[in-house]
Amino acid sequence: MTPTPPHEDSWRLTHLGRLLGHAARRFDERVLELMAHDIDVPLALSNLAARGQVTAAHVHITRHVALEGSRLTELAQQAGMTKQAMGDLVDQCEAWGLVRREPDPRDARGRIVRFTPTGLAWLQAFREAVAQAEGEFRQEVGDEVATVVQLGLEAYAGAWGAKAARAPKR
Repeated sequence: MTPTPPHEDSWRLTHLGRLLGHAARRFDERVLELMAHDIDVPLALSNLAARGQVTAAHVHITRHVALEGSRLTELAQQAGMTKQAMGDLVDQCEAWGLVRREPDPRDARGRIVRFTPTGLAWLQAFREAVAQAEGEFRQEVGDEVATVVQLGLEAYAGAWGAKAARAPKR
């Protein structure tokens, strides 16, 4: 059997999944970089972000905690993580003062994860950093391409996200 020439193997570097992964990592890194240099982010958190201690995984907390609070199982499901992994992230974010756990008024055994005032400041900085990173993306690829990419991703990931949110976690 003749080995496959290297040029016929290039699809592994350029397929859509790989490009989406690179784009997502680049976007998250830019958002964290912007937050690290945001004067409205509490200094301790800004320093953590600048030193790479706050990662894209911690952004799951920022993306998924509802303003009225969320249960840990809901957070894990929305982020596509195990409850234990999400619990570890919540522990770190709680130690940093971003969130706190409170009793769940609907279930005496349950706990609700809520943003602290510091966490709400972090959330606002996240919102602003996302808007800036999206603006930079639009500037780099052009408004028309950015709009098509957004619509395509909404159609592709939106349907999957809705289905994944309903699926039971193993």
